Amino acid sequence: MSVPEQAGSIMSRAAFLRWAEEREGRAERVEGRAVAMAPERRAHVRVKQSLWRALSDALDAAGSPCEAFVDGLTVEIGEDGDFVPDVLVDCGAGGPDDVAAVNPLVVVEVLSPGSARVDTGYKLTGYFSVDSIHHYLVVDPLGRRLVHHARAGDGTLRTTILSEGRLRLDPPGCDISVGDLFRA
Repeated sequence: MSVPEQAGSIMSRAAFLRWAEEREGRAERVEGRAVAMAPERRAHVRVKQSLWRALSDALDAAGSPCEAFVDGLTVEIGEDGDFVPDVLVDCGAGGPDDVAAVNPLVVVEVLSPGSARVDTGYKLTGYFSVDSIHHYLVVDPLGRRLVHHARAGDGTLRTTILSEGRLRLDPPGCDISVGDLFRA
């Protein structure tokens, strides 16, 4: 498994969260070590916003109790990982001071020049180690395509690559228009 460049010593989740609150910039924790997250390009942010809006609107239209979040909540990966997806759908009743998703169901990463290898390998394995995650979307804004990894009922993964059409996310029981994600 290919791991991103790491800095510093191994930290517990609690130590990482204390450290992260006291610093500027964003970071994730991979194999117990803090990993800085690079600044984002305008195109990356636009696609993230489109994804959040599409998921939020779809959840509302479906009457789902789940909520879409953009950039911020952590997904806890085992004992030594804390990933911050670009967008996620959480179906848990979290409190206002929570920094981690309670019941993440859908996680989304938008590819950037420095993240493609990690997002399509290391994070794919990490996210699907979380039992509640049913969908992992990897979005390529330059190639204008979405890769949908879905956990089937028997635990196997099914992968679909889309650049147009509708994507059904079940659970939570909603649809998004893939082409609309790239119109921003």
